[in-house]
This record gives sequence, structure tokens and C-alpha cells, in this order.
Amino acid sequence: MRLRLSIAYGLILGSVLVGPALAVEPDAPEHLITRGDAVRIIVQNRLGEPFRNETEFEKAEHGALVEYYADQEHKTVWVDENGLRPKAHLVIRELRRAGNFGLNPDDYDLPEEIILASSDKTPTARLAEFEHKLSHAVLSYVRHARGGRMAPGSISGNLDPTLDLPAPLEVMEKLEVLDDPAPYVRDFHPKHPQFEALRQVLLKIRGGADDGEKRIGLPNGPTLKPGMSHKHVAVLRERLKVPVAMKNGEPLHPKDVYDSELEIAVKKFQKSRRLGTDGIVGPGTRRALNGGSAVPKNREKTILANMERWRWIPGSLDKLNIRVNVPEYRFRVFDGDKVVHTERVVVGKLKNQTPIFSDKMEYLVFHPYWNVPNSIKVKELLPHLRRGGGGGGGWFSSGYSRPRILQAHNLFVKYRGREIDASSVNWSRANISNYHFYQPPGGKNVLGFVKFMFPNKHSVYMHDTPTKGLFNQTSRAYSHGCVRVRNPRKLAEVILSRDRGWSSGNVGAAIQRGKNQHVNLNNPIPVHMTYFTAKVEKSGKITYFGDIYGHDVRMVRALKL
Repeated sequence: MRLRLSIAYGLILGSVLVGPALAVEPDAPEHLITRGDAVRIIVQNRLGEPFRNETEFEKAEHGALVEYYADQEHKTVWVDENGLRPKAHLVIRELRRAGNFGLNPDDYDLPEEIILASSDKTPTARLAEFEHKLSHAVLSYVRHARGGRMAPGSISGNLDPTLDLPAPLEVMEKLEVLDDPAPYVRDFHPKHPQFEALRQVLLKIRGGADDGEKRIGLPNGPTLKPGMSHKHVAVLRERLKVPVAMKNGEPLHPKDVYDSELEIAVKKFQKSRRLGTDGIVGPGTRRALNGGSAVPKNREKTILANMERWRWIPGSLDKLNIRVNVPEYRFRVFDGDKVVHTERVVVGKLKNQTPIFSDKMEYLVFHPYWNVPNSIKVKELLPHLRRGGGGGGGWFSSGYSRPRILQAHNLFVKYRGREIDASSVNWSRANISNYHFYQPPGGKNVLGFVKFMFPNKHSVYMHDTPTKGLFNQTSRAYSHGCVRVRNPRKLAEVILSRDRGWSSGNVGAAIQRGKNQHVNLNNPIPVHMTYFTAKVEKSGKITYFGDIYGHDVRMVRALKL
């Protein structure tokens, strides 16, 4: 079939480009090739042209389009024999609303809509160009909706979420059969309540609404106070839907008089927007009435960066999951939509950032050994060993000579699995990465009495700490990347009671035993290391957290927000 179609294309495509497909010989079938087939062939040829500079995401989409249009069982999605299908107009309208979801409509190279009289024959080449461009645009949109505007790792090596991007060929096959693709492409945006709350904040900042309602605007003018008369009072009445009170079928006063009923409505509005409830319509209340927000305009980019990071969170979260919000210095254990435990944490300092990623907690270790990571061995331990001790620094206390520095921190050294004396090694020549430094369980162990393990390439986990005083600090970025937990016993109880049916007494016994003990979880628990610098409270108030690692700044620059 593909060979026959190619022969037909070579013989008659020229005539198809300017009019209906006609038989080449007098006795041949009237239609050797349909206009739809011709469009698909032209699209195939366009896709076969040399690749432009494409990202890995775009290459995958390009390949999917090649596969889709090469399959003769597939129909063209956006055009047919008569021109544009209605679904094309519907999806273009949806893509033009991308700004309502924190995306940039200018990122989508939408084709010019073709509108011709019924007597006109749309040139096939124009239809093919339309089909090609719109397919590319829609695939880009659904990928962007899922967080694939660019690879997070290209913004910072410490941004390492696992993106759940749609399969482009599956998207095309779904678009083919839908009469209205708009709800389908819109559905790729996150369903998380915080994403929607931030989206509503964004709409208010931009002075718009997403409900299709045409809002009555209050023009710029003087401050409106109870008892005064002004033409803007009549507009205010219309905006808040407060008619003038009637008596015997007649209004008590002109509608431009600011009466007590209108004052009550204004105060109610002010309370709903967390404004001062004085009943006076000044610049702030006027701006809010016009769809504006008390949120400063310069916070719009912060909102957009946070919306983007919500796209990195899996669309379907397990019922039991743990979320650490690094800028907030806090974690939460969720059971469904309910927070069953929350506590303060200490996170990585600027030069040892806690990475942003997701993984699954597989086991707990009571009274763990601490295996010193290579980064600490090389950057902080090796200089002391080479100097033969002396002044401290980093996580080491000052004033210890070389023979005592390891003793002071209860550190031991192994080489090829055998315990050795660190003083016997020439550290000026030795590769310290080949040596295993560890700290056995005990009161001086930097991991405290329990660690929570979700094995990952970053070697980051949650754990207890003997340094309790840092939890009282407002800013708590002091670790080497791992997450230190205040009240780790409670976290262990929450996890093990749900997973293994342990009582508080069982956890206490494991702690009192004082021995190294691994406890595997029957059902690994998802752990999400997140970086949200804006949070919308249930009251509607927005709480902002410091951009401690500068991820907001980098994302704004990279995404051209």
C-alpha cells in the first residue's frame, strides 16, 4: 500500500496541490489519492527535512510525528478534505489561554487559521503546513504542562526531579479521535490544590478571572467614603450588586449616594480580601475590586516559578507520602490529604545544597554507623590529616592534633575492609577516597539514634542529630545536604505504626537496645524533596519563604519569565 501510494503521489501530487485529485489515464479510478493522503505525505516530507537545533524533548516529539504520519492508518488530525476541522479552532483557542496556567502563549508557533468560502479550494500545501505546525505546538504545550519546558538539571545540578512527561505518539493518537481536544490538553496541568491556589493568585495579580465573567471595572478616582455622593458610587453598587433600598416602590435616594447597605457590602468584600475593613474605597480596595491583588506585582515571577515546580511533582501521589519543603525548613507526613505529622528540619547549606528529587523510603536504621562521604573526606578531613592536625574547621572542632582528631570524633579507618591506624598512612600521597572512614553508633554519632533511608544517587537521607540547638534557629541551612529531623522518634513511630504495626513501645525498645538494627518497610514510602518558596494558606493568605539556594532566580532567568 505504501509503495502504491508513493507512486500515486509522484504522478499526481502536482494536480492535488491546486485542485481535486484526478485520474491520470482516462480509464483510471477517479481518485487515486485523497487530499488527506496528500496532506499527510507533504507533512512526512517536511518532517524528513534535516533537524534544526532541537532539545532532547523536541527530538522525541519530532520522532513521534514522523511515526504517526508514516502510518497510513492514521488520519490527519486538524484538517480534512474541506479545510480545517472544528477541533483545530478549539485547540488553538485553548493554547492561546496558556497564560492562565502560568505558561507563555508566545512559546507556541500557532499556524494562521485558514478561513475560506465554501466555494474555495484550500491549497493542499497550506493545509499541510497548518497540520504540521499545530501538531508540533500541541505536543509542546502538553509537555510544558507537565514540567518539560526545559530539563530542570540544565537550570541547576541540584534540581533533579523525575519528570512524568506524556508519550507524544500516544498524545497524537488520542488527539486523532477527539472531537474537542481542549479539555484533554488542559488536563495535563497539575491537579494539586496548591497549583490551583497559586494559579488563582496569578490570575488576580494579572487583573483577570478565569471564569468567563466580565467584571465591572471601577475607574480611577477619589476615595469613596460612607455618606458621600459620587458617580463612581453607582458603579460600585453595580460591581457589588447592592441596589438602592426601596420604599413604596420608590428608591430612598439616588444610586450615587454611599449608604449603610453599601458600606456593609464593601466591608464584607474587604474582609474576604484580607484588607482593612473600614468601608473606605481607597486605592487598595479599588485595585482589588478591579480584579487586582494585594500581592505585589513583583511577586508574579515567584508565583510562576513555584507553579513550574509543582509540575515536577507526580500527578498521582501515594496515600502515604513525605514531603520536605527545603526553603520552609519543614517536612510533612501526608495520609491522603491529611497532614498526620510535621516537624522542623535542618537542610544543606549553600555550598552543600539539599537536592530536589523524589524517591522511596525503604528502611530505617536504629543506631546507625556514619560512613563519611568522599566530599567530606576530601574537602574537610584530608587537609587536617596532611597538616598533621592543628586548628580545626568545617565540622571538626578546633585545637586537636592529628593523633587525637579521629579520636575526638570517634572516627575509625578501614582500607580494603581491614582496620588500620590512620597515623601510618602518608596522607600527602594517599588517595583518601580509597579509605573508608566511619563512626560507630553512640552518643557522638552525627546521625543520632535513627536514620530514614531512601537510597538515591545523591546519598541524601533524613536522620536524627545530636546538635539539637539548631532547630531553634529561624534559618536552618547548616547540613552537608542531608535532612536533620527534630523529634525523629515521633517520625519513626508514625512510619512504623502504619507500615509494620509497631507501637510506641516497640520504637522505644529499639532505641533503648542501643544496637545497630535495620528495619525494612513492607511498603516503601515516597519521599519528595521540594523547593516551594510560596504557599497559599486556606485563608487565602500567601506565605513566602526565602530563596535560600537561588533556584527562583535561576528559573526566572532560564524560563524567561
